[in-house]
Amino acid sequence: MVAEATARAVNDMTARWARAAVGERDTVLTAAGVWPLLALLAGPATCLARKELAEALGTGAEHAVREGRELLAALTAADGVDAAVGLWARRTLTLHPEWLAGLPPAAHGELTGDPAVDQGALDAWARQHTDGLIERMPARLAPDTLLVLASALLVRTTWTEPFDEFPARPSEGPWAGRELRVLSRFGPEVEQVRVHGTPAGPLTDVRVAGDNGLDVHLLLGGPELPGGEVLHHGVAALGGGYPTVSGTALTDGAGPGLGVTWVPSYDGAPSLSLTTTRFTVGADHDLLERADLFGLATAADTSRGHFPGISHQPLAVSAARQSATATFGPLGFRAAAVTVMPAAAGSVPPPPPYRAQRISARYDRPFGFLAVHRASGLVLVAGWVATP
Repeated sequence: MVAEATARAVNDMTARWARAAVGERDTVLTAAGVWPLLALLAGPATCLARKELAEALGTGAEHAVREGRELLAALTAADGVDAAVGLWARRTLTLHPEWLAGLPPAAHGELTGDPAVDQGALDAWARQHTDGLIERMPARLAPDTLLVLASALLVRTTWTEPFDEFPARPSEGPWAGRELRVLSRFGPEVEQVRVHGTPAGPLTDVRVAGDNGLDVHLLLGGPELPGGEVLHHGVAALGGGYPTVSGTALTDGAGPGLGVTWVPSYDGAPSLSLTTTRFTVGADHDLLERADLFGLATAADTSRGHFPGISHQPLAVSAARQSATATFGPLGFRAAAVTVMPAAAGSVPPPPPYRAQRISARYDRPFGFLAVHRASGLVLVAGWVATP
């Protein structure tokens, strides 16, 4: 089980990263793939690099390695999630046994010094641990690379209730005229839709439940609200940070994309009609472009070493990159990331005797999503759909 404090720390990094990085383009990112690597580096770091990494992680450097290892173990044990760490080092680089002993079980390989050979081995590792969704390690190796530390994260779930899929062409809004693959479903689970009262205005959140303890939250803010703000407030709402109205307590227009009507019914039960779009989004991130956010500003200074707890030989972070992809379809959700440092006819019935509440949620313009481990609230993947 993911520790509560660790889930909070990772979610905080997710919120900060999304606010800083998500603009008007499709993107996907996972702090759950970055945080363990930073934790494994914080313990053996020294001086200012150690302080900056600890502040970015939101935990103490003295127990960061243990917490990073425990997070990776919890992710690996979670249904629908696969996590792995890989470590490769030059034969000439002597690593401290104490640091190696504190790492999770890893593919501990050797760098030959031939960039082409080594790159092929690392790319194969990325494909193996993401079911082929990520084809290459996001960072290219250089002749002077001494050590590579990488993580891979694979997230998969099947919807408890599948969607119907059909083509559609919106007549208005930012996607007007585009040929879309629209997903739609109808059911009684009205409590899956919530509206959070955030400082940036109401935020509509529909939870799409997976069958293995994973959920995807679809987030829709006001038309002018930037994607980074939608995701930032969406993460905060998961932790109960805002007042929330859900299900039958909702009224027409309470949140973006929401409509509430009363319709004829045979049983009087409320219902939810959800319409969204199929999407696949991908992104590559250079973490050093936001080195302060990840605590890497000093650690990336190659003029001197910062990790005496790893090796007596001076080491610095020469690259830090992440490649990620996510697909939301009629049957389920799949996402992967690699982070590296370098769906009867019958007779005519009588008229319905009741009237029932029907909540309609439509995602027909850019929106955000969060893939969440239900039991812990840990955000595994966050993203923005600008062009489905």
